[in-house]
Amino acid sequence: MLNWSVKAFEELTLREFHDLLALRIDVFIVEQNCPYPELDGKDEQSYHLIGRNENSQIVATSRILPPGLSYPQVSIGRVVVAKNERMNNYGHDMMRMAFQFILEKFGNTEIKISAQKYLESFYLSHDFVPTGKEYLEDGIPHLEMIRYKNK
Repeated sequence: MLNWSVKAFEELTLREFHDLLALRIDVFIVEQNCPYPELDGKDEQSYHLIGRNENSQIVATSRILPPGLSYPQVSIGRVVVAKNERMNNYGHDMMRMAFQFILEKFGNTEIKISAQKYLESFYLSHDFVPTGKEYLEDGIPHLEMIRYKNK
């Protein structure tokens, strides 16, 4: 079980920002062998969902982007779980925590994401639906998906 928190950029300590960047770089750049500009200027305007293990290490993180930053809708991005922790299904916990935060902060609203294609079934299990737009981003197949408002 992870200890979850959400922080605005200015609430992050230098150590927290370092550790979440290190995790993102380890997975997205090193593990996936995909050199891309990790620092895209959006972290400063985002909320950061952080999952810490029993040793207080950050082993899962994502960012929640307000409407208008990436899409007209709220968005979730940079969803990552440390390789040695993936068997614990923390990604599902992270999605539930993100939805709870979004509901509290932005209300019952649509959420739009750019998902890696191989994770389509994961996002489908959290009520995202493909928009039909598929594309290569940094050489990796992606698709655009939306989670509509709860009725």
